[in-house]
Order: sequence, then C-alpha cells, then structure tokens
Amino acid sequence: MEASPLTGGWIVTVYDNDKNTYEQVMASLMFATGCSAEEAYMEAWEIDHLGKSVVHYASEKECRHAAEVISRIGIRVTATEE
Repeated sequence: MEASPLTGGWIVTVYDNDKNTYEQVMASLMFATGCSAEEAYMEAWEIDHLGKSVVHYASEKECRHAAEVISRIGIRVTATEE
C-alpha cells in the first residue's frame, strides 16, 4: 500500500541554494516525482522564497528514489519519515 500524507508516510524536502536555476529545479522535480510544470514552478518558488519546500509525499522507497534523482543537480534534498 502506498503511503499518503494522511497515513503518515515519507516526505521529500528540497532546500534552496544559489547554484540551480528555476528551470533546473523544475525539470528535476517533474522527472523525479511526475508532477506538472505548474506544481514544479510553485515548489521551486517556495524553495527560492521560503528556503525549502516539501515536494513529494509517498512511501519510503519512492521518496528515497526521488530524493536521489533530485540531488543529481547538486541541490540539497532529504527524504524523511513524516
């Protein structure tokens, strides 16, 4: 059974840096999590303006994989239990 925010699964959090562009972050988020461009933009905006954003809720396995994919662009990302 896949976890959801309501069942207490895992989350992926991405943190701001001065290196990556919105386009890089958005492309990575869309590839890693399957989100839309609109959602990726909102998450990139949160990362830039709030310092971090929870970008994905899922099972431990899925969150660890998404975090590994996102981290390939050199941005700090964590997968943690919610």
